[in-house]
Amino acid sequence: MGEMPLTIEEAAGWLRSGKITSQELTAALLARAHAYQDTVGAFITLMDESALAEAKAADTNFAAGIDKGPLQGIPIGVKDIIATIDAPSTANSNVLDPAWGNREDATVVKKLRQAGAVIVGKLSLNEFAIGWPDPTTGFRVPRNPWNVAHSPGGSSSGTGIAVALGLILGGLGTDTGGSIRFPAAFCGISGIKQTFGLVSKEGCVPLGYSLDHIGPMARSVYDCAVMLQVLAGYDPLDPCSLNVAVPEMLAGLDGSVEGLTIGLPIPYFFDNPALDPEVKAGVLGAVDLLKEAGAKVVEVALSYAEEGSIAQRVTMFSEAFAYHEGDLQTKPEIYGRYTRRSIREAALYTGADYVQAQRVRSVIKQKLAGVMQGVDVLVMPTAASPAPSFADFETNSTKDVPSFCGLFNLTGSPAMSIPVGFSSRGLPLSMQIVGKPLAESTVFKVGHAYQQRTNWHLKVPELTVEGVSA
Repeated sequence: MGEMPLTIEEAAGWLRSGKITSQELTAALLARAHAYQDTVGAFITLMDESALAEAKAADTNFAAGIDKGPLQGIPIGVKDIIATIDAPSTANSNVLDPAWGNREDATVVKKLRQAGAVIVGKLSLNEFAIGWPDPTTGFRVPRNPWNVAHSPGGSSSGTGIAVALGLILGGLGTDTGGSIRFPAAFCGISGIKQTFGLVSKEGCVPLGYSLDHIGPMARSVYDCAVMLQVLAGYDPLDPCSLNVAVPEMLAGLDGSVEGLTIGLPIPYFFDNPALDPEVKAGVLGAVDLLKEAGAKVVEVALSYAEEGSIAQRVTMFSEAFAYHEGDLQTKPEIYGRYTRRSIREAALYTGADYVQAQRVRSVIKQKLAGVMQGVDVLVMPTAASPAPSFADFETNSTKDVPSFCGLFNLTGSPAMSIPVGFSSRGLPLSMQIVGKPLAESTVFKVGHAYQQRTNWHLKVPELTVEGVSA
């Protein structure tokens, strides 16, 4: 197959220099995707015919001098909870009515196509973006490309897998409590949940109405910034959409952090007894590197972080139950057992519980805004440990693991995960960068500066299948 570009940035250069065509690139990545399917289950649907047609159109435009921007001709994947006109939408479930997907592209997919991107397939996820994979449903179980005995992370698992293995150069994930950031962390790539409302959710099956985000996942911070520039913008079809000017995502990506202040929220995030020592060391090592590069680092405390994380869970599961209540009453047996159990438990929450969670939400937003007045970004671990194994799932329930991500769905803050190394068992380590509302460019600036000095994000799993090696 020969050498392939690793990033959107690199591929864009190749396409414009004539080193490769979009048709060649797309065909090569589709071949890889098919070869790895039974091993890692990254896709639910591969769209060979339409993808190659879009690649041909991109090449035709290049030849005619038409350049729609950095995504033109780039193979991209879409999480299969987001509608596409040329492929079914399943939400990785037998419950979703197939008629739901018989519609036009979701707004975000329209924007990708308008930018010249090539949509190669629909990516795997946890059923309805919640629960845990259940093989009895008939869907493939997504597996971590660094060690297939381990989880690839939250519900946007297929996107994390596919980017890490080089089956696509970028993809869409969704994030209600960390489902972009966890698979980015566990698969060793980059992914951002931007400010709530900056990207339209129109055409996406909801999980938590007031918490959901659609966002980009790619190998590098730069690539995520390029994708978010295309995806962001007001959409009257989404009642949560922000009618604001879209920030310049690439502004300030000069490799410098001089003059920036990084806050380290020590309580809950760094002193948590559940925090793996290797994760902590990896994040603090990354912070030291940023400090050497000119950033100022200060310790801060975010009050009620633990309570905020609990409030996020109450909110997410209550809103999920509101969406699924009818189907759980009429056809509960069709759900995967973990999804059914997770959403059913939300019936135990009362209206008062939900209201109290929103009161906590108001307090934690106020506390976070106060902390952010003295810093440009916060940095902390994305997850308390590297990717858990499937074997440990039953004994180590996710309820018992602290979440460092869900809190920022509650506040709506931009939050990005980037890789910072590997554990002694060869699993990726990651840190999370949290910014002020609509300050994605600052989050990108910090992450990009780190990636200019490291190459963790360029590592590819050495996972071999017949005829193909990563």
